[in-house]
Amino acid sequence: MAAAALTLLTAAPSAVAAPAEAARAAAVPAAEAASAVGAAPAEAAADSWQPPLSTRGRYIVDARGDRFRLKSANWDGAQGSWTGSGSTADPANHHAGQNSYGIPLGLDRTPLPELLADFHALGINSIRLPFSNEMIHATAPVPDAAVTANPHLRGRTPLEIYDAVVTALTGSGFAVILNNHTNTTRWCCGVDGNERWNSSQSTERWADDWVLMARRYAADSRVVGADLYNEVRRDVLDDPNWGLGDAHDWYAAARLAADRILIEGNPDLLIVVEGINWTGLPVDGLPHERPTLAPARTLSHTLVNAHKLVYSAHFYGYTGPRHSGATGIGETHDPRYQDLTRDQLYQTLADQAFFVTTEGQHYTAPVWISEFGIGAGETGAAARTWFGNITDYFADHDADFAYWPLVGWEGHDDWSLLRYDTAGRRYGLLDGADWRGTGWQRLMASPGHTGHVAPVPAWRMLTTDRGDDVRSLRVRAGGDWDPGASKAACPDGLRLAGLSHTGGRGLCTDVTAGDLRADGNAQTVVTDERHVPANGDWAGGYTKLQCPAGQFLIGYSRRGERVSAALCAPARTTTGRTGRTVWFDRSDNRPADGTGGEFAQGRYKGQCAADEYAAGIAFTTRVGSRPGPAALLCSPLRP
Repeated sequence: MAAAALTLLTAAPSAVAAPAEAARAAAVPAAEAASAVGAAPAEAAADSWQPPLSTRGRYIVDARGDRFRLKSANWDGAQGSWTGSGSTADPANHHAGQNSYGIPLGLDRTPLPELLADFHALGINSIRLPFSNEMIHATAPVPDAAVTANPHLRGRTPLEIYDAVVTALTGSGFAVILNNHTNTTRWCCGVDGNERWNSSQSTERWADDWVLMARRYAADSRVVGADLYNEVRRDVLDDPNWGLGDAHDWYAAARLAADRILIEGNPDLLIVVEGINWTGLPVDGLPHERPTLAPARTLSHTLVNAHKLVYSAHFYGYTGPRHSGATGIGETHDPRYQDLTRDQLYQTLADQAFFVTTEGQHYTAPVWISEFGIGAGETGAAARTWFGNITDYFADHDADFAYWPLVGWEGHDDWSLLRYDTAGRRYGLLDGADWRGTGWQRLMASPGHTGHVAPVPAWRMLTTDRGDDVRSLRVRAGGDWDPGASKAACPDGLRLAGLSHTGGRGLCTDVTAGDLRADGNAQTVVTDERHVPANGDWAGGYTKLQCPAGQFLIGYSRRGERVSAALCAPARTTTGRTGRTVWFDRSDNRPADGTGGEFAQGRYKGQCAADEYAAGIAFTTRVGSRPGPAALLCSPLRP
């Protein structure tokens, strides 16, 4: 949901509903509204992009390599609306008095075709569609009252209705991103049993459900993404973390689910990884913050497909970098985002999220602000100014975004872009009197990169901090190439370019040469110096694991700190055999331009130049010396 406050004793505050508006004699027709915002008709929208989607640097692109900017909104409801107390049958016990019945909101009031026409009129091209794990497994049909305006959906389970909504959306040209919002069908996001992906279920069950959903829509190419989990945050006792390797490690869980989705479910999906939404106790004087994507600076995700990662973050005016968003219990004296000056807000947005769009780094990826929003009835000057500032920032930075929420009930949730009364009459942004229209129009009409996006070099991090990190499907197909060791291998299409002296970190790239590997799955595991040519001692006194002639490094392994093996693959073109030794056991030795970034922060690192490939690893077993990588043999990519 909207990034609601984390409190320890009370549920997250819901958006304040505006008083019911006077019914209008006639709403602005959808076609007229579409013309006003420059939206394309459904047929044009369906023809304007070609799935599947992937990434090139900071941009999302379609199958033709053309930019696909996510101009999205959240159609919520299927994640649940019950606030956690009282009867679930009483609408008063649901967020904003809206009982969603565990399906997308509005199906009781407006026929699906009319809803889709209104979505097109807004100008959006994609829908973030939340669901709960409980919804997936529910077997009881929804009551007829939940689908009054869509009687053809009577007698169906929540998942079957979700299916019908997905089919309608994609058939109308929208891209759909599946969003695992909650474990249970309860309104998010306080201390509610949905704090983590495994708060109310096991990590294995969570990943199984993702495979189920990925397979379920695999034949629908306009289902383009898997948004792994919403607003990972602290529960009463524990914080989530990014890389500690325990049961609360969001970094590891996201990588696990991504692997299973891409390997077992649907290899075409984008994988959306949201930052951590909250850690610590929201009490003055105690540590607390909203880490968001900051941990990715030093520990980024590398997927088995190097061009499927999208990072995500949420921003609301009433929350802050160290403010939970609460009022009363759980409120601290930290500034909210709406309290920041325009310059302070912009710097915070860059520090917490938009830094990942910097090209040439191990963490480079598109960033999707998959939730932001504000109420139509908001009168506070600070909140209104924040909305203008953040939509300006998104416009000026060519951002991908998703507004929260898309659909609501008139007189109940004035945060929604579109509201419908019990007779199906529409209110909201399309009707001209909504003050948010100025910011929305600025955002939707803002110029940005369009058309073809040229391929850019990929840089990806490897880490054996917590065991194996074999990102190559071709290597995986060959089985365990060094049993008992911690192994790492670059994603298919990338080669090893850098290593750290300690910590087991690596850096992969396709710069200059693109995919250097020859066809087939041939590979060589090197554990001794047999491939070092005579008179070719490039690291005197050190053990050298060198690839055979015509091969290059794609991976490595270690036992404890000691280098265990080098993994090499044959090149598709002739490569140079001479080389230079890059030492990094006593200091950093990396290209001056810093491409690839700090892939092993605080540790000595070595990295080959952009026009080189890594052909060997040297290390020592001398007593008193660290047995980690000490030098790389860097050879020219061309003879």
